[in-house]
Amino acid sequence: MFELINQFENKIAEFFGSLYAVATDSCTHGIELCLRHTKANFITIPTRTYISVPFTAMKLNLDWSWDESEWQDYYFLGNTNIVDSAVLWKKDSYIPGTYMNLSFQFKKHLNLGRGGMILTDNKVSYNILKKMAHDGRTTDIPWTQQNITDIGYHYHMTPETAQLGLNKLDSAIQTAPKQWTITEWPDLSKMSVFANSNS
Repeated sequence: MFELINQFENKIAEFFGSLYAVATDSCTHGIELCLRHTKANFITIPTRTYISVPFTAMKLNLDWSWDESEWQDYYFLGNTNIVDSAVLWKKDSYIPGTYMNLSFQFKKHLNLGRGGMILTDNKVSYNILKKMAHDGRTTDIPWTQQNITDIGYHYHMTPETAQLGLNKLDSAIQTAPKQWTITEWPDLSKMSVFANSNS
């Protein structure tokens, strides 16, 4: 069943121009894995983005602050090489040396209902993130036959989602994506839930 996921990862990596891709169950979880992997301890977050991003910083107990600058297509989580590119759909748009996080949520250009992908050009990081997304295991043999040595997370994409992605990919490539504008997100800094945050 992992072969479908590997095929989908390879197709997405080829389209965006990265060497590797790690499929996840959501863009938010991809960002979380990258923050854990890089051991980030401080980030900045745009005031206008999806609400799960600051929630993730709070979940990981990171120091963070708001960034009021405008962005288009993608933004860096400030002070890191982690990119939230949830609304980006453009061939050969991978930024070398980064961890770019894609979304296949139901409103996105490649709509799979749920799912994400981490793009990277670092083989070591690819191997680590792949294991992290799969409960700390490799996918070549059953986990019950492995000695798990590192903490992992249950954040992998299902084979059914990967198959849907393969089915819809050609159409997505041939169709012009929506151009998102920053005003489509509210100013999160004004929400009560963040009133007592460390931002």
